[in-house]
Amino acid sequence: MKKTSIDRRKFLQLGVTGAASLAATTAAVASPSPLPDAEKDKIIFRTLGKTGIRVPVVSMGVMRADNPNILKAAYQSGITFFDTAHGYQEGRNEEMVGNFFEDKPRDSFVLATKIHPGKGTSKEKFLEMLDLSLKRLKMDFVDILYLHAADDSQYLYNEDYIGALKTAKEQGKVKHVGFSTHRNMAGMINTALERGFYEVILTSYNFRLANDEEMTNALQRAHDAGIGLVGMKNMAGGWLDEAKTKKVNAKAALKWALSNPCIHTCIPGIVSFEMLLENWSVAGDIALLPEEKEDLQLALREPGMFCTGCNSCSGQCVHGLPVSDLMRSYMYNYAYAYPAKAWQTVVETGISDNPCGDCEECTVTCKSGFDVRRRITNIARIKTVPAEFLV
Repeated sequence: MKKTSIDRRKFLQLGVTGAASLAATTAAVASPSPLPDAEKDKIIFRTLGKTGIRVPVVSMGVMRADNPNILKAAYQSGITFFDTAHGYQEGRNEEMVGNFFEDKPRDSFVLATKIHPGKGTSKEKFLEMLDLSLKRLKMDFVDILYLHAADDSQYLYNEDYIGALKTAKEQGKVKHVGFSTHRNMAGMINTALERGFYEVILTSYNFRLANDEEMTNALQRAHDAGIGLVGMKNMAGGWLDEAKTKKVNAKAALKWALSNPCIHTCIPGIVSFEMLLENWSVAGDIALLPEEKEDLQLALREPGMFCTGCNSCSGQCVHGLPVSDLMRSYMYNYAYAYPAKAWQTVVETGISDNPCGDCEECTVTCKSGFDVRRRITNIARIKTVPAEFLV
C-alpha cells in the first residue's frame, strides 16, 4: 500500500512548519515594549479614492497574526487600517480582530474583510457568510468588503455575488465594496474600470512588477478614476530562497511600492513586534536610499519566491496542472511560513501528492525562472502532512 503520510522528522525536513519562528514570535510580542511616539506631522496619509477614507500609507495585514498584542502595538503606534478575511485561520483571525476592537471607538480604525464564496454559492449564502464575519468581528458593519481572489471576469461579476454586495451595502453592513486579486491583476483592474461597481481594489504589487507596463497603466487608470488602491504582497515573498538565507530588504520593498502615488496604502503582513517597527518606520519616509535601490536590483537577479501571476504558464503543463496556484502555495509555505494556507490552496487544486512523477521532463517555462517541477514536487507533499502539524 502506498504510504500517504510522513513522520514529524521528515515533515520538519520539508520546511513546512516554521514552528520555531512562530514560537519565537509569540515570545517576542507577549509583552511588547512601548513604541516610540509617532511624529504625527511626518506620517504620510493618502485617501482611498472616492471613498474618502484617509489612512497612513502603511497599514496592517492581519492574516498570519495570532497574538492580539501585535494588534495593540500597531493600533497604538498610529496604524488605523486593518485587513482580515472570512477564511483566515478558519475564522479565528476575524475573532481576534473583533475581540481587540470591541471596545475601541469605531471611528478610530478602518476595517476590511474578504469573502471567497465557493463555486455555486448563492446570494443568500454569501450574505450568511458576511453575517458570520460580522459576528466574529463584533461589528455592525465593515468599512470595506472585498470579493476575495478575483482572477477572471466571470467570477468578478457573478450575479449572485454582485447582488449580495449591493444588498449588504443597502443594509448598512458594508460601507464600500471591492475585490482582491493575486493573478491577472491588470486584467481585473481594467475589467473593473470598464464595467464599474467596485470602489476599492486590493492587489499584489511589488518591485518584481517594475517592468510590467500593463500593470502600471492599469493602476494609473484606476487611480485617475477614483478607485481606492491597496497594495499587498509588497515584499515579494520576503525571502529569495527556501532555506531563508537571503532576505528581501523589507523596508526597501515597501518604499518601492509606496513610491507609486497610485498605491494609496499597503498592508504588509505583520506577525512580530520587530516587523511592526520595521514597516511603520517607512510611514513617514518613502524615499529609497541608493543602497536600498541596489538591494532590490540584486534581488531581481534571482527567481525569488513570488509568482507574479502573469499566467504565461497556463496551458503549458501536459497534465493541466494549475501551475500559478501551486507557485502561490509554494510561496505561502516556504516564504511566509504559513503551511496551513499552503495546504488549503494545494488541496483546493485537487492534485495528487506526486503530480510530476510521470514526467521525465517539465514542459512548463516560467518567465520568473522558477524550477516549476521541483517546486510543485516539494509543495504537493504538504497534502500528506497530518493536520495537527499545521496548526
